[in-house]
Amino acid sequence: MKDLLYIIAVILVILWAIGYFGFHAGGIIHILIVIAIVAVLLRIIRGA
Repeated sequence: MKDLLYIIAVILVILWAIGYFGFHAGGIIHILIVIAIVAVLLRIIRGA
């Protein structure tokens, strides 16, 4: 489960970067980066 959370976080960061630099999709694209950061922080807090 921990690996899945990390993979999802990485995918969200990649999607955010593509959306931000490629399409300028607006404010909703920033939700992806927030979710990814929260996922990474949860993994770190729970013990890598």
